[in-house]
Amino acid sequence: MTGSEVLAQATELEDMDLSKTSLQRLRCATNLLDGFHRGLFGFLHAPKRTLSVNFPVEMDDGSVQIFQGFRVLHNQILGPGKGGIRYHPALSVEEVQFLAAEMTWKCALVDIPFGGAKGGVVCDPKVLSEDELRRITRRYITELGDAIGPNTDIPAPDMYTNAQTMAWIYDTYEVLHPRRNNRSVVTGKPIELGGSHGRREATARGALYATQRFLEQTTLCGFQDLSDVRVAVQGFGNVGAIAAQLFAEAGAIIVAVSDSQGGIYDERGLDIEAVLAYKQTHNTVVGVPETMSITNADLLELDCDILIPAAQSNQIHKGNAARIKAKLIVEAANGPTTPGADAILLENGVHLLPDILVNAGGVVVSYYEWVQNFEHEQWELELINQKLKQKIHKAVDRVVDRWGALSAEAERAQSNVPSDRQADEHCPCYPVDLRTAALVATIEHLVKVTLSRGIWP
Repeated sequence: MTGSEVLAQATELEDMDLSKTSLQRLRCATNLLDGFHRGLFGFLHAPKRTLSVNFPVEMDDGSVQIFQGFRVLHNQILGPGKGGIRYHPALSVEEVQFLAAEMTWKCALVDIPFGGAKGGVVCDPKVLSEDELRRITRRYITELGDAIGPNTDIPAPDMYTNAQTMAWIYDTYEVLHPRRNNRSVVTGKPIELGGSHGRREATARGALYATQRFLEQTTLCGFQDLSDVRVAVQGFGNVGAIAAQLFAEAGAIIVAVSDSQGGIYDERGLDIEAVLAYKQTHNTVVGVPETMSITNADLLELDCDILIPAAQSNQIHKGNAARIKAKLIVEAANGPTTPGADAILLENGVHLLPDILVNAGGVVVSYYEWVQNFEHEQWELELINQKLKQKIHKAVDRVVDRWGALSAEAERAQSNVPSDRQADEHCPCYPVDLRTAALVATIEHLVKVTLSRGIWP
């Protein structure tokens, strides 16, 4: 069965609308908050601003194509918006709104002074030349105008964008806003343009730190470090490939990886450096000598200890969740697991570290880059990684502590919950999983700040 057929089958079983996913999870979290001000629900759910722009670009063959771009600013209660820009042919405004909300939760969870934002352009980078991508990027940023800015909304790299894309964004903004210190308008830049050491690896490194801390703090998975732990990584892009390297360096055995064309498996463990070299030459991991070819769907269901979904959203769903054999899922991608799958995994004893915790390393080091730009400094990699580890460890501890407290409360309250609510799959608040605990901790922080600031005027 092809990937599109698997997704179509899953869609028949479950609503894959990301906006509904966001609403459902927010509702579950707020239902567990004591004294939650119900009037704030809409404020936390609805984006502050959604921009849609359409613009022409001259292609290499002289033709003109119209492209659509989005930029969503979800919330600014903690500070300016922060979020990546992705290029993808299937990008939708609903996806961008979901990702912007995820950024709000992420920033609050790791306690950095940003709100959530996200953006992107509907295009296929795989069929576009570098010159075409440059023209698309410059025109998109020009169309956004003052919707972005160092103290308003700060973009960063995301799917199919990179440091070069951020350099074009910075240069475009600099031309439009001369005689200012504009380096802090975007993060993830090349080092030579004020980028931060460690930014490219930050998301994957944060995933490693989160996993290690969680294993140290609990005995839920049956192992407390990564030594000889079997790991499968779906998505061998920037985040997935670096995560595979870092987890292997920490002692894990990477038994499988995959990209958009398929995956490879070797129960003895893959030589990640050899896989990287093969992908560089062949533009896919499929075909690495002495490995078994598998599909992305196969990879998710492998017998392994840790599964790292680092590809697209909605990969683990009602249609396959019951066949997940991993003891721990580490969500390096944004939204890879649906609410229906969450309930099945929880019932089957599969623990899950949520995306707003696992992949927060990218925004943390983006924050450090932003600070360095304002201060005209460049910190050493050792200092950045040390600060990143402290941030991630503190966030993991916060989530684990909140999860323990909520689980105890839920157990005491379970007998008083109406039977129809216990069976309501649209609000699977009991028992409490780590995702809900993370979101509860996040919402508590945002509500406290909102009420401290007050609603004005």
